[in-house]
Amino acid sequence: MRENPPAEQRKGIEMTEEKKKGFFGKLVEGLSKTRNNILGGVEQVIHNFKAIDEDFLEELEEALIVADLGVGTTIRIMEDLRVKIKERKLRDVQDVRGLLQEELVEIMRTDQDPYIFERERSVLLVIGVNGVGKTTTIGKLAHQYKSQGKKVVLAAADTFRAAAIDQLVEWANRASVEIIAQGENADPGAVVYDAVQAAKARKADILICDTAGRLHNKKNLMEELRKVNRIIEREYPDAYKEVLLVLDSTTGQNALQQAKQFKEIADITGIVLTKLDGTAKGGIAIAIQAEHEIPVKFIGVGEGLEDLQKFDPVSFVEALFEK
Repeated sequence: MRENPPAEQRKGIEMTEEKKKGFFGKLVEGLSKTRNNILGGVEQVIHNFKAIDEDFLEELEEALIVADLGVGTTIRIMEDLRVKIKERKLRDVQDVRGLLQEELVEIMRTDQDPYIFERERSVLLVIGVNGVGKTTTIGKLAHQYKSQGKKVVLAAADTFRAAAIDQLVEWANRASVEIIAQGENADPGAVVYDAVQAAKARKADILICDTAGRLHNKKNLMEELRKVNRIIEREYPDAYKEVLLVLDSTTGQNALQQAKQFKEIADITGIVLTKLDGTAKGGIAIAIQAEHEIPVKFIGVGEGLEDLQKFDPVSFVEALFEK
């Protein structure tokens, strides 16, 4: 006979479930414009046809391209849909909705555990252009990891802008975590070196480094990131290294272009998509994984500290199809 968990444990489970429900609700709400953008056209096509034929599939393809999924992603989706329709001998256009849902989850699902770094002693390099919410993302991650009982150290290695350093210092104070910072235009490599020494001395669980994202000066940025990588590999060889690229989802195809450019200069292991609430361009989450095979690991759907959450493809697609 199974025993019921003690009251305190039940309360903890209920609170976690409540939090999950709360975030799902925010996700459903935040994706409303994206839902209308992607599914509005799809629903129209389904409504206009009685049976699945070539005309229907062509109209569906057009609706997906218009919905900001991009040509490459749409072609991949349509190829897979055609195969499945044939295999399952589908005739009814209504079946395509469920098939599309299934396909989007498949595209975004990753075989590997995306959060190994959270269980290891690790270094997180966070990159991205100015204005995407990079420093805020680092602040929220620092707050969440500290709340989980982890020892966190921040490194203000985006020394190109004094405002970035000040902002990160503010976040470090809010989250009550240690920060290693120098002045504006200091050598980012030196900041990271100091931060690594501090992280080792304090036996930190996680070191999060804010790095510059000046894409217009690609050569310098590449050199800077290489230097930072060399310092981490030399000084902290046992640390698990994670490279997160922060993208602003409101920029749509532009974010896709940024992912392509950053992928050329850095070994990106994951994407953080910010500002998903209130944009019609949330389909970018699907396009990035389909075209660049970089998993989305975190998404932001609001200003609150808890509004940055781990990305779950099933919940995302469910929220997208929620009526």
